[in-house]
Amino acid sequence: MPSFPRTVMLLGSGELGKEVAIAAQRLGCRVIACDRYAAAPAMQVADVAEVLPMTDADALLEVVRRHQPDVVIPEIEALAVHALAELEQEGITVIPTARATAVTMNRDRIRDLAAGELGLRTARFAYASSAEELKAVAEPLGWPVVVKPVMSSSGKGQSVVDCADDLPKAWEAAMAGARGTSTQVIVEEFLHFDLEITLLTIRQRNGETLFCAPIGHEQEGGDYQCSWQPAQLTVQQLHQAQAMAKTVTDNLGGAGLFGVEFFLCGDEVIFSELSPRPHDTGLVTLISQNLSEFELHLRAVLGLPIPAITAADAAASRVILAQTNTDSVAFEGVEQALTEADTQLLLFGKPTARPGRRRGVALAKGVDRKEAQAKADRTAACVSVIPGSTAG
Repeated sequence: MPSFPRTVMLLGSGELGKEVAIAAQRLGCRVIACDRYAAAPAMQVADVAEVLPMTDADALLEVVRRHQPDVVIPEIEALAVHALAELEQEGITVIPTARATAVTMNRDRIRDLAAGELGLRTARFAYASSAEELKAVAEPLGWPVVVKPVMSSSGKGQSVVDCADDLPKAWEAAMAGARGTSTQVIVEEFLHFDLEITLLTIRQRNGETLFCAPIGHEQEGGDYQCSWQPAQLTVQQLHQAQAMAKTVTDNLGGAGLFGVEFFLCGDEVIFSELSPRPHDTGLVTLISQNLSEFELHLRAVLGLPIPAITAADAAASRVILAQTNTDSVAFEGVEQALTEADTQLLLFGKPTARPGRRRGVALAKGVDRKEAQAKADRTAACVSVIPGSTAG
């Protein structure tokens, strides 16, 4: 059995990385938080902070080799992922694996794996490398369609297109929201789904694959707005989702928590996307479960036991969004927001804001989803993101 403390390096230090850092420190780990900008949320609680261009392979390799962490945990998608395979060859553990990180950062690779190699049911889709090609491949899918860059995160560059005349605008939006140098988009049939869920799937080093209760969520423009747990699925739907999640995570390998997204269309369960790390919709587990998604991730990563996962009868989250641009963030209404029982606030501490971007989340428990969601909504509505003081 490994001794503690162990050194954990986070590649990406946003709000999810911050919770991973806290979970790691509670297990006695030393945390090194890396990101492209200073004072990122995870850096505020880490033992060591490193600022570097995360897409620069040489810079990434240098910082990992210098610190020699026990595990490297990618927490963002904008990484020099090809460097991770080199680290694995040097004996450094990458979570869940270098291949899994590379496959899931590109929508085309994870979709080809799921639909092609593994035979999972997905939305019908095609790829395009130009605006002209986009028009040719979109038409056979029927209207509307969804257009996304193959490389992006948090819904950047995503559009729902109702007719061919709107495709040039969608192409431009995809190129503006793309990450890296890729000029390819994925275009999908628009599914009229009943529910979108995240199934948090925990792949252990020495144990069976575990699942959290499914999490329902709503998105706008590809960004999550609210989530709740448990989502109501039939036994058949739940078994379908679990089997599909296990199939794809077994193929990706390694250890850790995966956020596997599905659409529910009638009795059918359709694979959507996958993140090889804690998921933003899973922030609700900070109030809903005995072990949050972040604690589960660290236990799986470090090879520690997970005796049981239990959840509240109902819990929900609601995001807190910025309304203006500001180079220094403060919050109003916190005192009022905390007056209601069985609620929590999570304010991320990101140094800047722009309209529509997530700067916090309200969490609540209730006797059922309706009560939990109403409490989370009221709590979030109390809080305003405002310009903060820049005085030292």
